[in-house]
Amino acid sequence: MKIPEFQLRGIDEEGREVTLSSQDLRGRWTIIYFYPRDNTPGCTTEAKEFSALRDEFDKLGVRIIGISRQSVESHKRFREKHGLRIALLSDPDAAVHKAFGAWGKKRMYGREVEGVIRSTFLVSPEGQIVKEWKNVRAKGHAARVLEEIKEIVGGKK
Repeated sequence: MKIPEFQLRGIDEEGREVTLSSQDLRGRWTIIYFYPRDNTPGCTTEAKEFSALRDEFDKLGVRIIGISRQSVESHKRFREKHGLRIALLSDPDAAVHKAFGAWGKKRMYGREVEGVIRSTFLVSPEGQIVKEWKNVRAKGHAARVLEEIKEIVGGKK
């Protein structure tokens, strides 16, 4: 499946403000992961784990992008507070979440609610979704993704 078209503002891996579109992802393997909220325990764990493994992902030629509904300013504070080394994009109206299927009904504290479905997608250099992980647990997720990507991407850089 081809990734949906999008253009979002955010912070790149080096902390600079950027606008990234789906077209900007061409030519490189990319992980796009959707998370509920900056500075919450699970989201912080996931972002810190992806950041800690960034060098390993870089060796495979894989870029990491986190997307949530928070503002670019919130992402700046989140990045600085936790020393994050990944790109964070803002999707305030959840349009990109919805286009990827990372928004919908889920169970939270025993109730059905609508919101972010913690999801991760591996996108090929041609813009195709090669692998997806839905309803993931934050702790240890980045390491599991890295191991699977080693199998998929391997020498395909």
